[in-house]
Amino acid sequence: MNSKQLISRNKEQYYKALIADNGKLNEIDLGEKLGLDEKETREIIVLLLSEHKIEYLENGVCEYSCMKIVKRKRKNKGS
Repeated sequence: MNSKQLISRNKEQYYKALIADNGKLNEIDLGEKLGLDEKETREIIVLLLSEHKIEYLENGVCEYSCMKIVKRKRKNKGS
C-alpha cells in the first residue's frame, strides 16, 4: 500500500471515528486511539478541513466537528 492510499484510509477511519465519538475525546487522543501519532492526526485534520468535512469549534473536549450539509431550496425567479 502506498502512502497516498494509507493516508486516504487513515483519513476515512479518523472521520468515521470522529462522527462516532461525538466530541468525547479530543482530536489527538482520538487519533492515538486509532494508532496515529500527533503529526499524522494533524495532517488528517488539515485534509478534512480543506475538504469541508469538518469545522473548527472552540467548545467541548474536541475542537473539531463534522460539517452539517445544508441543502438550499432554489427560489423561483419572478415569484
